[in-house]
Amino acid sequence: MSIKIMGDKDFQSAKSVKDKSLRINLNENIYGTFAEIGAGQETVRNFFRAGGSSGTIAKTMSAYDKDFSDAVYGVEDDRRYVTESRLQKMLDHETRLIEERIVRSKHPNKLFFTYANTVATIDFAKRYKGHGWVGIKYQLEPKGEYNKIVLHIRFKENDARLQQNTLGILGTNLIYAAFYAHSDAKQVLKDLYDHIDKDQIEIDTINFSGPVFKEVDNRLMSLQLVKNGMTDAVMFDPSANNVLPAKVLYKKNILALRGSFRPVTKVNEDIYEKSLELFAKEKKVNRENIEVIFEITLSNLRSEGEIDEEDFMDRAKLLCELGHTVMISNFQEYYKLVEYLSNYTKERMALSMGVNNLIDVFDEKYYRHLSGGILEAFGKLFYKDLKVYLYPYKNPDTGEVTTSDNLKVHPRMKELYKFFKHNGRVVDVENYNPEVMEIFSRQVLHMIANNKEGWERLLPEKTAQKIKDEKLFQRDYKKPEKVGFYVQK
Repeated sequence: MSIKIMGDKDFQSAKSVKDKSLRINLNENIYGTFAEIGAGQETVRNFFRAGGSSGTIAKTMSAYDKDFSDAVYGVEDDRRYVTESRLQKMLDHETRLIEERIVRSKHPNKLFFTYANTVATIDFAKRYKGHGWVGIKYQLEPKGEYNKIVLHIRFKENDARLQQNTLGILGTNLIYAAFYAHSDAKQVLKDLYDHIDKDQIEIDTINFSGPVFKEVDNRLMSLQLVKNGMTDAVMFDPSANNVLPAKVLYKKNILALRGSFRPVTKVNEDIYEKSLELFAKEKKVNRENIEVIFEITLSNLRSEGEIDEEDFMDRAKLLCELGHTVMISNFQEYYKLVEYLSNYTKERMALSMGVNNLIDVFDEKYYRHLSGGILEAFGKLFYKDLKVYLYPYKNPDTGEVTTSDNLKVHPRMKELYKFFKHNGRVVDVENYNPEVMEIFSRQVLHMIANNKEGWERLLPEKTAQKIKDEKLFQRDYKKPEKVGFYVQK
């Protein structure tokens, strides 16, 4: 027995929050618990108000006092309450209680669910907007395996009551989409914002799991969050799980490498290894505290038209295979990336880039929308002694190597460039491997797609093997121009 996607014709136009709540309530098989701690107890209110809730709500739970919450769900190692770990314990605990207390022989067709959230809304001083974890664990078959959707939200509104109301709508949307849109994970994402504007709430992490989502790659769901404007940046780890940026970046020394990684070549590997060596030797940098981020921008993914999701997944698989943490962002300008990272750490940070990227950084046209122009952008970019590690470029025609010493910027920017270079903000990667400098990713991409010999030696061994095993980058790409790996155009 499974739930039909739309059910009775009377509910074909069920779109309001009340309609969604009522439809869930009138489904005689959907039955479960609402567990909402912290500032959020608004979701279940929508189901009570809609009517007919007695056959749906097994229990509504709010272990508001911290000591009582610890007594029910256990004590977190970090003594925090608004965490994914807390949410997972809530989902598992309440689901277990339903299984233990409801006799299956008496209710053979029940589809059990637990909806939970742990949330902190805006503080009294209005310094912190608030955030929270929201999730649902549920069945689509009686006695079947459970599916799970877990997400992290950030509030944007400046009033606690407004935030609570928005959370209640989001929770209702989640429960409704989980049961009636589960065949399309992308649609579930879109449905979360039904009756909610994107300037009210941000979703920066989401993970789908369970049998109904076995074909869903959570990295692709991360991409959808940025693509749909639900957040500016998402991250996933080497195991392909979406991770909360705040958790990964908190109080870390961050080294960020931006690129197309299409595919990851020996040049990418060299710039990563040599930049990491330099960063680890910096003052105020603890090697054990370094977090390296490989960033791909949305503009990079759109460089050849609309985003090719298959192409994105090819890149993601290769970076994960090499054990890297990946960020997908909507930050075309570097200063926006630094500004974002600065929200989570005050420790020293660094960017690693190629010559053409640094030339673009000193191009005034990218900062015309700022009232303070390029000076405002640079004030944000070089915040907290940030350094740029510059990887040299070798011209394949002339053999000339460009470094920070002979790099040419626009004449109006020459003195500004000199200022940052002479103050040690731009540091050359000097111990680079000269044997890999003439490897260009676009040429490698063309070789792979057209089955030309010799491309394997241009890539890390793991990368080459992964491409072969999974037949990645097999589309017919245009013959490339002679450009470096770091060019974002």
